Amino acid sequence: MRKILVIGAGKSTAVLIKYFQDKSSSENLYITIGDISIENAKKLASDHPNTEAVLLDVFDQDSRQKAIQNADIVVSMLPARFHIEVAKDCLQYGKCMVTASYVSPEMQELDAKVREKGLVFMNEIGVDPGIDHMSAMQVIDRIRNQGGKIILFESFTGGLVAPESDTNLWNYKFTWNPRNVVIAGQGGAAEFLQEGTYKYIPYHKLFRRTEFLEVEDYGRFEAYANRNSLKYQNIYGLDDILTLYRGTIRRVGFSRAWNTFVQLGMTADDYTLANSENMSYRDFTNSFLAYSPSDSVELKLRHYLKIDQDDIMWDKLLELDLFNPDKKVGIPNATPAQILQKILMDKWTLDEGDKDMIVMYHKFGYEINGKHKQIDATMVSIGKDQTYTAMARTVGLPVAMATLRILNKQITTPGVQIPIQEEVYTPILKELEEYGIIFKEKECDYLGYNPDGVKG
Repeated sequence: MRKILVIGAGKSTAVLIKYFQDKSSSENLYITIGDISIENAKKLASDHPNTEAVLLDVFDQDSRQKAIQNADIVVSMLPARFHIEVAKDCLQYGKCMVTASYVSPEMQELDAKVREKGLVFMNEIGVDPGIDHMSAMQVIDRIRNQGGKIILFESFTGGLVAPESDTNLWNYKFTWNPRNVVIAGQGGAAEFLQEGTYKYIPYHKLFRRTEFLEVEDYGRFEAYANRNSLKYQNIYGLDDILTLYRGTIRRVGFSRAWNTFVQLGMTADDYTLANSENMSYRDFTNSFLAYSPSDSVELKLRHYLKIDQDDIMWDKLLELDLFNPDKKVGIPNATPAQILQKILMDKWTLDEGDKDMIVMYHKFGYEINGKHKQIDATMVSIGKDQTYTAMARTVGLPVAMATLRILNKQITTPGVQIPIQEEVYTPILKELEEYGIIFKEKECDYLGYNPDGVKG
């Protein structure tokens, strides 16, 4: 049998494993799930005859290399920083590799040697990055093949709570790594192109510069800019583009409320708070406000941020128990971001029976035959339950599909790569449609074109 090694038994792996198991007989597959928690691996294996669970510590060189040597192809579902150890072994033993993570500089350095050995190291083949690359390149290549010129590309993705499970004032619950939500946007200004001009949004302004989006059947959303929208300009072949912008989707009103935490300093992750373990939530909130012998914590915060008592913003803060004197932080030597994450997890954790939702929105502005057109492409995926979430489906399925196609010699271009080639995106996007992951397109006249070339 053909052996697939999956390293990592995290949240997105359940759908991946089920895909392999469903095809194990027809494709002659044997799946090995390796994880530092044998219980998690066994749970995913679920007594399937063509699946085994093994204890695998990625830092145990002997067990890691033995497992990789015994595989025909390796899928790493580990945290991104651990992929490189797996990649070096795959290179040494001549095994192709698939990950959903961004290509790190260390991974990219392996490209020449990977090519020399004729191996495929496919990265960024999850949802974002992943489905966003494939769906964008499919439209971009189609426009180019028709003789068109791309002048605008905007791309937005959000992991959200499904409408039927949307039960709080923030219209948000954690559907993936909470820490990534808390520290989103930090580490430098957001960079993008707008009408030929480079634009920058510093972190302290990021959540007040949003764009509105309308998605049929799902209503209105907002998006804030990702940190570096220009990363894929050359990779996508958009060197002459006028507008290039990538962002994160939330429900309308989220960013304005989140900006409260940014302005207070609650998202900082570069220092720790004294005696944080014994702090109450109220103490934590008060630690960012000026001293007053007479004003309450609530009054000080409202005055500082200019929030009226009847503002929905105030109700959102109250909903989080930020002023509760009885709830304790319970984390020693915690950063503000760690404490905020703890507070939010009390309220934003998915309840049993809750469903998540992935929303993706692309805008393409282009010139063709002297006319200026725009295509809007949207995709919405709703999760089934806490195991087969929309996030797990949109990450796990493309990873699994790419893995099988590499194994079947249907993807053969060697090197460290991302899924922007037609041999990759066309069949995978087509197969994803069978699982209900479908893009809807609308075309109209392009309203953003500036015929005078005036830079905004």
